[in-house]
Amino acid sequence: MNLKITEIYPSIQGESSFAGFPCVFIRLTGCPLRCKWCDTAYAFEGGKDMTIPDILDEVKKTGIQLVELTGGEPMAQAACPDLCAALLKAGYKVLIETSGSEPIETLPKDVHVVMDIKCPDSRMADRNRMSNLQFLKPTDDLKFVLASRDDYSWACQFIAEHKLADKVNILFSCAFGLIQPKDVAAWMVEDRLTWRLQLQMHKYIWHPRTKGV
Repeated sequence: MNLKITEIYPSIQGESSFAGFPCVFIRLTGCPLRCKWCDTAYAFEGGKDMTIPDILDEVKKTGIQLVELTGGEPMAQAACPDLCAALLKAGYKVLIETSGSEPIETLPKDVHVVMDIKCPDSRMADRNRMSNLQFLKPTDDLKFVLASRDDYSWACQFIAEHKLADKVNILFSCAFGLIQPKDVAAWMVEDRLTWRLQLQMHKYIWHPRTKGV
């Protein structure tokens, strides 16, 4: 069973509840979405066919136990849940970064899900698969990438409408270069929000366009 892989590399986890930890990234090729602020368009096409045992061999070489599947959109490949299961069986802590446009119910329950809800400025809000919300665990992360004040207001309304504040970890992420973190921080403090502001840490450590970090 093969998967199309763009790259596998060790780095620092830049986002999610695991931000700051060393992590191995498995970037799967392909994505059905075209978000306005996408920073990984190079993963839309190409890639290398790899078997699950070959992928595990590459991960093992790094000596790191935290692994994230990302993309592109990893859940667009049918064998993604099987790769997650194999990594879990091998003893790794497994995260998956997903746009939320594909079904997540086939993922093993021990996978830590980091799922986007696409805000209007992404131009992909109509692709949110609302049924995925029922499969999120309290320990999972639900991420809203904000590119404007309108996105912020929309996200707050969405969270209230679906009563998500106490059901999952909520992350507000700043679309790099499109919105100022200090502004989002000020809005969150003013509104007394109880969830987390996150920055894309890797884009502050390295140049924002650097690959393999």
